Amino acid sequence: QVQLVESGGGLVQPGGSLRLSCAASGFSFSRYTMRWYRQAPGKERELVASIGSLNIITNYPDSVKGRFTISRDNAKNTVYLQMNSLKPEDTAVYYCNAAGIAYWGQGTQVTVSS
Repeated sequence: QVQLVESGGGLVQPGGSLRLSCAASGFSFSRYTMRWYRQAPGKERELVASIGSLNIITNYPDSVKGRFTISRDNAKNTVYLQMNSLKPEDTAVYYCNAAGIAYWGQGTQVTVSS
């Protein structure tokens, strides 16, 4: 069965960095576009970054461009999100998702606060 396990979240001060990981299993990871989403309290889930099977990368929204970097290791069935220069408005639960697969993991909480 499909599993996506996010990790790496935590409490960080503004300007700090975190690296999120998502370990995938139960499907042919290397063939799928992988995406990171986030959901802040009281807001809808939004797409943060996407990486295709051929490592075609797209970042959304403009507010994270230049600060967030998505990458993947197909040998480890893992997708990463490097987050730098974090801001309080980045506070959210972060989820990974395989495009076309209706499964969501538990997410990992990121809190940016002084």
